[in-house]
Amino acid sequence: MRIVALALATTILVGCGHAGGARSERLAQGVPRSEAWCGPGAAAFDCDRRAILAMAGSYRVSFHFDETTVLEPGYLPRPAKDVTGTEAVVVVSDEPRRIELQHLLVLPAGMVVKHWRQVWVYEAPDHFRFLGAQQFDRRTRSEQERTGTWTQLVYEVSDAPRYAGSGTWVHQKSSSTWTSESTLRPLPRREYSSRKDYDLLIAENRHTITPLGWTHEQDNTKVIRRDGVERPLVREFGFNEYTRIADPLSAAQRYWKETAPFWAVVRARWDKQLADGALSLAYPVNEETLLIDVLKRAEAFRSKPDLAEAERWLDTHFGKMVRAEPAAVSDAR
Repeated sequence: MRIVALALATTILVGCGHAGGARSERLAQGVPRSEAWCGPGAAAFDCDRRAILAMAGSYRVSFHFDETTVLEPGYLPRPAKDVTGTEAVVVVSDEPRRIELQHLLVLPAGMVVKHWRQVWVYEAPDHFRFLGAQQFDRRTRSEQERTGTWTQLVYEVSDAPRYAGSGTWVHQKSSSTWTSESTLRPLPRREYSSRKDYDLLIAENRHTITPLGWTHEQDNTKVIRRDGVERPLVREFGFNEYTRIADPLSAAQRYWKETAPFWAVVRARWDKQLADGALSLAYPVNEETLLIDVLKRAEAFRSKPDLAEAERWLDTHFGKMVRAEPAAVSDAR
């Protein structure tokens, strides 16, 4: 049943072992990039845009997370986590200084579920910032801070804000790499669904465009924050590899064509909520019912594309998702 598949899809991807042979097989079957690479004399800004747009396409994806350095006495590292899956990354908008990419999971049975979204903004003067405890504010950046940088804004499956970070692209002969500053992030589903012993991540992200696709490396520190005091628990290394495939993933393209108007309305609602800077989500990080409700509503829109009805539903839904008066949070970075 489609709705059951939606609920199951919130586990995000299909688990499998992280075998070296499996990775080699994926890479051997990868389709080389066809886009022009940045050569001598190319403007840095143009190279940046090419690198970001190169993340669009069809991919076999592998996610690997491994706890490394223990920082809390007595803590024992958890087993490494590995999942794989198939994703389409589509271009939602392509403006000179702003590029928006949407990730779409394609499940084995052909079911498509909206995944995370990333927005890249050149020399952003400000952006939302995660504070912890499901709360956000707005960070203002000086001209010196933003010159030559791209800010990556990352959004949840429901299009709620997740985290943001800024950095510069560095282009080499056969690769391009962007590295973020250190920022706070909420717990991902792979963690909040199975543990409650820490409260947030301090993370640095690194995106590298490669000849066969791209990678997303994460340097994470898992942090306990209780009564205004932070204690680092353990460091974690994450390696997410997107290997390009020839399959156009037509089911994902069809899903996006049929639901894009609905998701545009959802994005507009979140933009309005974030306009004043301060935002408190009214649900705990491990509450998935509201997320699944949005996915279900998107599926209903495919059968009955009524934007007026969607707007009325979102009026009620956002009343459940957002607090009217955001509370102050200490220890923001």
